[in-house]
Amino acid sequence: MSEPVPPLVLPTGEMRAIGYRVVDLIVDHFASQHDQPVGRVADRETLDALLREPMPEAGRPAEEVLDRVRREVLPFVLHVDHPRFFGFVPGPGNFVGAMADAITAGLNVFQGTWLASSGPSEVELVTTDWLREACGLPAGAGGLFVSGGSVANITALGVARHLRLADETVGAVVYLSEQTHSSVERGLAVLGFAPAQIRRLPCDDRFRLDLGALRAAVAADRASGLVPFCVVANAGTTNTGAIDPLPELADYCEAEGLWLHADGAFGAATVLSPRGRALLEGLDRVHSLSIDPHKWLFQPFECGCVLVRDAHWLTETFAVHPEYLQDTRTEHGEVNFAERGIQLTRRFRALKLWMSLQVFGRAAFAEAIERGFALAERAEALLSAMPGWEVVSPAQLGTVCFRRAWPAVAEEENDRRNAALVELLLESGFAFTSSTRIGDRTVLRLCTINPRTREAEIEETLVRLDALATEQWSA
Repeated sequence: MSEPVPPLVLPTGEMRAIGYRVVDLIVDHFASQHDQPVGRVADRETLDALLREPMPEAGRPAEEVLDRVRREVLPFVLHVDHPRFFGFVPGPGNFVGAMADAITAGLNVFQGTWLASSGPSEVELVTTDWLREACGLPAGAGGLFVSGGSVANITALGVARHLRLADETVGAVVYLSEQTHSSVERGLAVLGFAPAQIRRLPCDDRFRLDLGALRAAVAADRASGLVPFCVVANAGTTNTGAIDPLPELADYCEAEGLWLHADGAFGAATVLSPRGRALLEGLDRVHSLSIDPHKWLFQPFECGCVLVRDAHWLTETFAVHPEYLQDTRTEHGEVNFAERGIQLTRRFRALKLWMSLQVFGRAAFAEAIERGFALAERAEALLSAMPGWEVVSPAQLGTVCFRRAWPAVAEEENDRRNAALVELLLESGFAFTSSTRIGDRTVLRLCTINPRTREAEIEETLVRLDALATEQWSA
């Protein structure tokens, strides 16, 4: 008598068929990007009409479900990996990384303990060590992969709080610039810091943390009986790509006994390239660092990393030993990554970066990073030659900010028109750029980190923006 087919199991042939269709979908996506629109946004009413329904009581063929995904879900995506997606921070991804994610999901690797995943844990040790070495941190430094910059920042700041404050936040003060990413403030709030304990300091004319303002703020807080303990430096801001003066900040923090954390979620990975390494001088002197390989190292989401100068700081901060995990304790240098961070249940995030570096090699990544720099510089040169347009922040780390100026109208109307260009360009389907505020002005922002972007696509995007501005507002 044969065994009944268990629930939630597909026949082998059907699994292969649906798997091949999924791979074809992904390959077609990569192969046709230049000829496809950048994406589409639908309103809630439209999507409710398509997708809102009771939970299915009985199943249906997987091919039908996949067809529905292609027809009713995927058309309503802004493709952040599209070569003409220039908004926010693109997520270029790469095919090898995508296949690595398929492996980790398909085998459902649990990577919280060495017992459950010794091979994957060794890959994570090796890959974080590659990043540690690239950033110039000393032997003995270490880290782990997390979901992204937000969790990397909160993990690093949690270590700083534990080591410097013994987790007592009363009276402690953190210093950061007005250009620092919002994830830092959100993380500090989770860690128990009130808004009054966070000093948002002004920047210089290059959008970098002003060292004089930092010195004055620390001195004033100490005179008031408060406890300055941490400075957050930007290794590439989201707005402009600005890098804070890392060598000077390292000197100051060392002299003052302050923890120096670098939020390098956007820019730190560019250290793999010659220009990035030069721009990030001083990165090797920080106490902790966040990196997002799903940005400049072109990995699928989620792929963040946190590094600290001494790997033992992580276990000192986060390790707990409940009785139900007593079988996972290690004795010979093996690492339980659950004891280095917030998550017990962790996926095998390191595989995609490890496989990508194995397949393409470091030199290819360095070339791709340098290409991102060059594309932004090309955009800046084109904008500088276009009548009516002005560059507000020059190309830095693949980012350039600019705006269309109508001298005959009020600044508020200029702001409104520049913001409207974002929507008009997206409606065309050709490209996407985002807007931001620099000082008191609304500006447009191109982020050109996708190595698949062609120079002609930069040029055509700017031509179309200019045409849209002229068509909508001739005066």
